[in-house]
Amino acid sequence: MNDAVFLALADPTRRRLLERLATGPRSATGLAPRFPLTRQAVVKHLGTLTDAGMVAKHRHGREVRYQLETAPLGEASDWLTTLAARWEQRLLQLKRYVEEEE
Repeated sequence: MNDAVFLALADPTRRRLLERLATGPRSATGLAPRFPLTRQAVVKHLGTLTDAGMVAKHRHGREVRYQLETAPLGEASDWLTTLAARWEQRLLQLKRYVEEEE
């Protein structure tokens, strides 16, 4: 799994960008007004998401449009689900142990 995905998700602005892109491809110019940032700052965040593989960019004439790529999010979700299941099992074992000791 790619650590860059979790690093990208650590920033609330990037998470909000992903939420906006989940509704469809957008340009940086179309995204920027929704954020208290400059267009250049939005492009920088989009670059981080692109580097993590979570966003793809496509040129349409002079405009660059960004599109959500869900595969890295699916991989992260799968990893977290596996981790949660392991911890649930460990906590269940601890509960049984404590109950036996009482």
